[in-house]
Amino acid sequence: MVQVLRARLAVNTKFFREKHNYKREELSLMLGVDNSYISKLEKCKVNITIDKLEQLANIFNIEPVELIK
Repeated sequence: MVQVLRARLAVNTKFFREKHNYKREELSLMLGVDNSYISKLEKCKVNITIDKLEQLANIFNIEPVELIK
């Protein structure tokens, strides 16, 4: 189940990032993380905290659950 959620998060993060026309670098600055974090997130290679998930959802102006649907 964890892998499924992580994969959904990866796909949805990339979808919403591209929908908002954010480059990975821009999104990493807004999220307050290293530049490579977004790339790793979109490739299922990093675990995200609940706080970062909520922050990411706020950046995209969506509910956090939308990132893992």
